[in-house]
Amino acid sequence: MLPRGRPRALGAAALLLVLILIGFFLFGGDLECERREQGGPGSFRCSLTPRVPPDGDLPADHGGCNRSDCVPLRPLPPKCELLHVAMVCAGHNTSRDVITLVKSMLFFRKNPLHLHLVTDAVARNILETLFHTWMVPAVRVSFYDAEELKPQVSWIPNKHYSGLYGLMKLVLPGALPPALARVIVLDTDVTFASDIAELWALFAYFSDEQVIGLVENQSDWYLGNLWRNHRPWPALGRGFNTGVILLRLDRLRQAGWEQMWKLTATQELLTLPATSLADQVWGSLLGGGGQAQGQGEMAVSAQDIFNAIIKRHPGLVLPLPCIWNVQLSDHTLAERCYSEAADLKVIHWNSPKKLRVKNKHVEFFRNLHLTFLEYNGNLLRRELFGCPSPPPPEAEQLQRALAHLSEEDTCLEFRQQQLTVHRVHITFLPHEPPPPRPHDVTLVAQLSMDRLQMLEALCRHWPGPMSLALYLTDAEAQQFLHFVEASAVLSARQDVAYHVVYREGSLYPINQLRNVAMAQALTPYVFLSDIDLLPSYSLYDYLRASIEQLELGSGRKAALVVPAFETLHYHFSFPNSKAELLALLDAGSLYTFRSHEWPQGYAPTDYARWREAQAPYRVQWAADYEPYVVVPRDCPRYDPRFVGFGWNKVAHIVELDAQTHLS
Repeated sequence: MLPRGRPRALGAAALLLVLILIGFFLFGGDLECERREQGGPGSFRCSLTPRVPPDGDLPADHGGCNRSDCVPLRPLPPKCELLHVAMVCAGHNTSRDVITLVKSMLFFRKNPLHLHLVTDAVARNILETLFHTWMVPAVRVSFYDAEELKPQVSWIPNKHYSGLYGLMKLVLPGALPPALARVIVLDTDVTFASDIAELWALFAYFSDEQVIGLVENQSDWYLGNLWRNHRPWPALGRGFNTGVILLRLDRLRQAGWEQMWKLTATQELLTLPATSLADQVWGSLLGGGGQAQGQGEMAVSAQDIFNAIIKRHPGLVLPLPCIWNVQLSDHTLAERCYSEAADLKVIHWNSPKKLRVKNKHVEFFRNLHLTFLEYNGNLLRRELFGCPSPPPPEAEQLQRALAHLSEEDTCLEFRQQQLTVHRVHITFLPHEPPPPRPHDVTLVAQLSMDRLQMLEALCRHWPGPMSLALYLTDAEAQQFLHFVEASAVLSARQDVAYHVVYREGSLYPINQLRNVAMAQALTPYVFLSDIDLLPSYSLYDYLRASIEQLELGSGRKAALVVPAFETLHYHFSFPNSKAELLALLDAGSLYTFRSHEWPQGYAPTDYARWREAQAPYRVQWAADYEPYVVVPRDCPRYDPRFVGFGWNKVAHIVELDAQTHLS
């Protein structure tokens, strides 16, 4: 449900308390800034009263560029100024990272945001649906096709774990709108612990020559002394990390940025040895030791090219305070920053291991990240007070409808639930679409957290594609993720698409869940099932054969009815054939589905005739009929006004019968 202009104060206050406690125990200390004349205009030194983390002794050489050097706080931008943020996102897993990052930004922000997302087709499909259903006030989202940008960077040798997408930061000045002058560029694996407007305010410190704002790299990577035969790209000192970048796009375009970075990359590639940088990374970070794991290949990241340019043109960069990019990797020197800083602004998980990185203080940082990972995103639908921004047209319509509801209405709870817009995260886990087949069928079902135990059995019984909608909280979504990763059965299936519909309200939006799952099915036909219904082992093949036999794809409108049965036995030997099923019926171990509680719901299937039938036969609709059916993917959707239990399938079957024939 959309808020009526009121922040969700309790949830926000609870998270703020958690963040304050984390900050107090890890980052306590006083920070004062004074001008550092020897560094030139805009350069300042911070006087610190550090709090050393538990059992954390400062290195002897803790001075230098990784100290918490900073600039004094300038006034923040006007709270109605639009801040622009760019990210590159590809695939299912990175899309989840983007959502956590955005949650952390939204929690602290006081300004309108415009997100510029360079995405592949998978990420765009996911994030377009998510932001459309999230309906966060004062947030605009623009998408840019990564496929169109790939030719500009595909000539660069690359085996970095971010792939070609990691190189696309280089082409942002040309890809983003020409009128856009400034943008913050973020990796998707960062977490904010402060208002992004404070970062935007650092644009005020750019000199006339400076075009890029970066934090120093918090490891010795570019010094080339991490292991034997380590030959990194050239960099100024320790180099700079590109997880957080301030870009003056207008100046970059005027300076001929495209020609500059391409020329630098070409020249450096000619002089570097043919040793794979990425192989060295993986060899070190994933346990390979000191030697490169492969020869004859060269890999380059956007960070390498940025650093090579800065090495040649050091006046282009404005060094940013280390607190704006605290880098957590196996070889990180970030402790030199966070042990001296009064507060940290951005945490960066810049390792292929992400939250599993080796760091003696990683639990502190992980807890901060997990706070936002599991935070209820519905609480972030709050308006920016004092900064009016028109909601999307559909949000405005919903707010008007909610305002007209009467508190005296005995059906108020149902009407509110019907007007609720749930956040939807489609293909929450990696998913491989099935190959196109003319008679293929996707099993469609919905479930909540208490039905997760059915998934493994369902995967064993149905070898075909599935589209499942799950009604979960943000925290439950992470539990579900771990559940799938821990299951050998579920993690082996790439043809099961899981779609998370985030919980809001007290009633179960069963038909909306069904519609989400149906809309994401990619085969010509769907089997509209329930999560508690286990198909016979041969049903998938039988349904495809029946669709072909009945020539349903030739314009004939028909629905196939799948007879359903139930048992009261907890331990049950599943029948492998119709003969075995009939024997169990005769023995009283099986019953026709709901024959005792709701016989009229399934009686028109005519089970007596089914016992003798050798081929599909026509059945006649009757009142209250609600069978499980196979229908074309473009069949009528369920009526989303039905919430909770009862009559939802009955109404849908009425509409199906009006348009098709039941078989």
